[in-house]
Amino acid sequence: MTDGAQWNGRPQPPIDAAFVAGASIWLRDSEDVLLQRVWEGFDELARERPAFDGRDLERNITERLESCIQDGMSGYEPFTVQHGPHERETMQPPPAQPPQYDIAFVFRADSRIMWPLEAKVLETPRTLAAYVNDVNEQFLTCRYAPFSPSGAMLGYLLSGDAEDAFNGLSTRLGCELEIPVRYAERPGRASMHVRSVPTGKPYPKDFRCHHLIMVFAGVVRTTRIGAPHIASEIPASES
Repeated sequence: MTDGAQWNGRPQPPIDAAFVAGASIWLRDSEDVLLQRVWEGFDELARERPAFDGRDLERNITERLESCIQDGMSGYEPFTVQHGPHERETMQPPPAQPPQYDIAFVFRADSRIMWPLEAKVLETPRTLAAYVNDVNEQFLTCRYAPFSPSGAMLGYLLSGDAEDAFNGLSTRLGCELEIPVRYAERPGRASMHVRSVPTGKPYPKDFRCHHLIMVFAGVVRTTRIGAPHIASEIPASES
């Protein structure tokens, strides 16, 4: 582009019922592929066994996981993966900042269409308050994933058993957790919800929340001044 030329962005379709319906269909049809990419990324992370910085453990794990997902992609997918993209559809008026996802798959043809994943460190299977809060206050209010009929939570479990975490989630969310048929061997479940859709918005009301528990036994989060900064590696026995 020459100096002084106007930046004329390509026009985007309006966000109306037809747009949301199309986005919802694409995202629903892509769920299995997106979940596969996430699990493959975790497999690669477990093979690499990096050390994590315990001062910022949740973000550090998420950055490394996103990088491993990215490395496993061919580049020909109709989507990309990003760490920390913003959701501008549901942002409040300035100077408010838009919601930010930990990880999201972004549709190449229209970057407004995203499939988000929100991550939480679970020190034990019982420390679920922040995790459950994100399901209820972010996904089920449509603040996250406004165009999508589904999304995912990532639980980085530092001790204990994934099954105990699923039992706790079922109790706190007040619903049964399904075992996805395609990934029955993985520590993953899904729950079905009816969202509170803002008045006048055509967002999908029925919502499937995927729950992926990723075990990082032996990894430690630093919570006190003077504690070591570098957390333990993923133990070889946990792969």
